[in-house]
Amino acid sequence: MEAASVAGGSLASRAKELFRHQRRDSEGFQGMVSGEKVDNKYQNVSHVKGSLDSPNLEFEYGDSDSIVAELSELYSYTEEPEFAANRDCFEEDFAIHGKGKKWVELEEDEHKSYLMRLLDGLEVISREKRLKFARAVLYLAQGVFDDCYTETEVVHWARYNVFLLYEMGTFGALVELLNMEIDNSQACSSSLRKPAISLADSTELRVLLNIMYLMVEIMRREGEDDKPEWSSARDGFRTELSFPVYNGEPFAVLLFSLVNKYCNGHTPHCPIKKVLLLLWKTILFCFGGFEKLQELKVEKRVKLGLPPLLEDSIQVTRTLRATSPPASAMDILEQQQKRGRRGRRVLMKQDSLDMYCERDEAREEEEEADDGDGGNEGDVDPLEREALIQDLPSPGLVPERLFFPRCLPWATKVREKDIEDFLEVSRCKFIGFTLGNDTETLVGLPRPIHNSVKTLKQHKYVSIAEVQAKMEEELQKSPVSLGAEEVEQTPVEILYQAMLYNLPQYMIALLKIQLAAAPTSKAKTDSINILADLLPEEMPNTVLQSMKLGIDVNRHKEIIVKAISALMLLLLKHLKLNHVYQFEYVSQHLVFANCIPLILKFFNQSIMSYVTAKNSICVLDYPHSVIHELPELTTEVLEAGDHNQFCWRNLFSCINLLRILNKLTKWKHSRIMMLVVFKSAPILKRVLRAKQAMLQLYALKLLKFQTKYLGRQWRKSNMKIMSAIYHKVRHRLNDDWAYGNDIDARPWDFQAEECGLRVNIEMFNSRRYGLHHSDLEFAPVDNCLQSVLGHHVSLPEDFRYSYELWLEREVFAHPIRWEDLLQPLA
Repeated sequence: MEAASVAGGSLASRAKELFRHQRRDSEGFQGMVSGEKVDNKYQNVSHVKGSLDSPNLEFEYGDSDSIVAELSELYSYTEEPEFAANRDCFEEDFAIHGKGKKWVELEEDEHKSYLMRLLDGLEVISREKRLKFARAVLYLAQGVFDDCYTETEVVHWARYNVFLLYEMGTFGALVELLNMEIDNSQACSSSLRKPAISLADSTELRVLLNIMYLMVEIMRREGEDDKPEWSSARDGFRTELSFPVYNGEPFAVLLFSLVNKYCNGHTPHCPIKKVLLLLWKTILFCFGGFEKLQELKVEKRVKLGLPPLLEDSIQVTRTLRATSPPASAMDILEQQQKRGRRGRRVLMKQDSLDMYCERDEAREEEEEADDGDGGNEGDVDPLEREALIQDLPSPGLVPERLFFPRCLPWATKVREKDIEDFLEVSRCKFIGFTLGNDTETLVGLPRPIHNSVKTLKQHKYVSIAEVQAKMEEELQKSPVSLGAEEVEQTPVEILYQAMLYNLPQYMIALLKIQLAAAPTSKAKTDSINILADLLPEEMPNTVLQSMKLGIDVNRHKEIIVKAISALMLLLLKHLKLNHVYQFEYVSQHLVFANCIPLILKFFNQSIMSYVTAKNSICVLDYPHSVIHELPELTTEVLEAGDHNQFCWRNLFSCINLLRILNKLTKWKHSRIMMLVVFKSAPILKRVLRAKQAMLQLYALKLLKFQTKYLGRQWRKSNMKIMSAIYHKVRHRLNDDWAYGNDIDARPWDFQAEECGLRVNIEMFNSRRYGLHHSDLEFAPVDNCLQSVLGHHVSLPEDFRYSYELWLEREVFAHPIRWEDLLQPLA
């Protein structure tokens, strides 16, 4: 009896501890849902041993990194000597016209007069002299660092000089020079004759792209100390880049065509990293980032007469906490050994997001044979539950109220199609016939069905895409009565029209570069050389130089992945808001170009190693390297890296790629099946080992899409993931994602779904842009015989010589059967 009382007391103490744990976690969870600030001790709670190995990553997702980080990523470490070359070119010319003063000591009028001299120098015929003047302009855009003492001063003078350069009309002159360099066939042929393309082959292009990138990146950012004229200059620059000012097309199209030429081998010496960075920042500047997207979405819903948005997805995601990663094989083995030594089961503490729903993964695998097909997956073991109920403390010791989480972070949504499917099933069951798409008539249905429909309609959400697709369907049915559609000429619309005819080639080019930059890709002889603007003329001779070059190469690839992922995500999101079929057109070409397996190939690596990679040398990063004296490079300096917990650009790239994958596969059963066929579940499961809430959220969404196809055994073995999906991903009423009973999941409909979507896209493009054929179908027809025969027909000159032959072959050789006219029409 004494032993029994001791056992009961220990169980009761464990129960009280469990209640305290639940109450604490529920308070923290509710605080996050309501938008309140939660203490850090709730955010960093970890009860699983694996959590110690993978700490929470304190990462805040945004449009881009800090301005210092973005400027430093423009330059490779092999470009370090060129900072001094830019300074020398400036000082050599400024010494003559600067009257013995420094740039920072002159007045604004003196700055403008000297800039006019530099702009005149950019128009000289001599290529060498043009390059010197361009380097002097680049030194000004870099912040005249030789006259500064701190990094803050460099950024300040860079902002001042860049706005001054724009005011003097520098950007237009740079675009003309860039076009000249792109069309320079001599530079292309000379680089092709070399055994290996190096940094020296792209000097002119790199200088021009550096200046343009600095102007776009610095001017698009609003500062607290901005002058009023700077704000107007920013708006004017945005308009200049968005509209077809340069060669009758937007500036982004020029960069897209340059990327396409590079992939086709026409400009192998092109510094592709700088082009991609400039293209990304141009799109970001012209279209706006995620905050601008949210504002445009709110305005669009008001314009279409839709209810306001339920929440801002990025703001809600920032309140989420990362959950513990799934147990690895080593963790499962250790838990089994401990369980064997104890000889009996005990209640284990679990992470706050999955403690309510399931046992740990190891116990699931151990008890598969005993469970069979019965029982509810995720329940507490019956023996443990019975013991817990019997040995609870007396009523006076039990807390009066248990604080379980009463709400989830996302508002539930219901589509119109979900209500239609629910009523179709209910009518077949209770009445015996259906009423099509009627969602109002509830005659003959029992009261619980009425209440269910009422609840579904309360959470009904109509997206902008659904309204646009319905309007397009009406325009296709009644093109004459509805008249011509008024299309607002927004920057997104203008860019789509300009790149429409070559859009498939642009998407393929981006994916080719992405494949070459992926860390899991192997070097092939036929792959694109993305290191042309990185490799020095003389290869390293020492171990230190080789280490430095190796870090530079890895960093170079990471920046390319970052730029492409951010660029594609921005394009997809803005195009979907502008018109859903523009988004679907880009998405379909990405899918046809194998974007889905490419992204999965990227994630088929150790994500924690990629996210925490230290491929950077802090002392060589701009502007630190131009302000401070460079120390002697040693192995310790090269291996030090930065002191951050993770690499911002790599985590940013991973989240972007997961978001792109979500965009491509959402509501597309055929593409979800591609995730299943390419065995993405174990890849996405490894992604969850990185403890960052936003990264986990989009990985869990992708797992939720395909859960119904993975089978019962997979769900039983991955109950922790099922629990995390329930807690993190938005709920949709009537969505039986965990059981696989969806009537839309029939495999024979997959190909028809993709073909039907393609037909709708082609009809949209032909109606609005005349892409596939002209509108001859609706042109008036001349039925008058005299006027038709009276039309002048131009014939080739040699027709009269072959006229008799034509008559014999086309007229006399075919007998006329007049009796066929008397036969009735079939």
